[in-house]
Amino acid sequence: QLPTGLYKKVLVIMHDSILPYMNEPTLMIDFLTVAYGIGGAISLLALNGLFILIHQHNLEYPDFYKKLYSLLDPSIYHVKYRARFFHLADLFLSSSHLPAYLVAAFIKRLSRLALTAPPEALLMVIPFICNLFRRHPACKVLVHRPNGPEDMSEDPYIMEEESPSESRALESSLWEIRSLQNHYHPDVAKAAAVLNQSLSEIEDDISGLLELSAYELFDKEVKKKADDVPLEFEQIRGLFGKKNDIFAEHFSLD
Repeated sequence: QLPTGLYKKVLVIMHDSILPYMNEPTLMIDFLTVAYGIGGAISLLALNGLFILIHQHNLEYPDFYKKLYSLLDPSIYHVKYRARFFHLADLFLSSSHLPAYLVAAFIKRLSRLALTAPPEALLMVIPFICNLFRRHPACKVLVHRPNGPEDMSEDPYIMEEESPSESRALESSLWEIRSLQNHYHPDVAKAAAVLNQSLSEIEDDISGLLELSAYELFDKEVKKKADDVPLEFEQIRGLFGKKNDIFAEHFSLD
């Protein structure tokens, strides 16, 4: 058992400063699989090393995708290792040989968690989901299901189910993305509206969106040039625009 801080320091540099210089990188299999099972940020950081062992050293991890699926929780859109996680998730879900139920489960879970995600994360995850639809056309039934969310008395998808195969994601409909089409941020609503049309065959490049921050979004909005500037306006008289409301008695705008 290692301290959490030490786990993080080692795992951050494992893929580029340790494994490439080992004569037998497979000696790290036990350490990385244990770290991957701990959960939280440590599991996210263990993904880099595991990817190298799976990709270059023929490591077999039977429950790998089940564990990857379990890592998807509300914090995934807020942790500072978000870019690293989604970069690797993109690689792990790139194979066209993955079963449709598995990819559908990832799409559905990411969409459900997106309902409470910040705008900078949504502008990354929506193109990510669109790329999954391009790679796995069988999952498009989630978007184009006849009489989708309108005729469903309840969503058959089981959010609490740990196994993707038992989550019933393929029986569901992607109403979450439709909800995001009414998002308060116009860029998010525009990105979500793409699923209303036929997707192009060319995948979106999400590499430039992985590190997108709230500051960059705010800075972009501030620097926008407005074409039509209103020249007349009614001056605010109270906290909520009314002169004699109860708030005006207790609060002042001065």
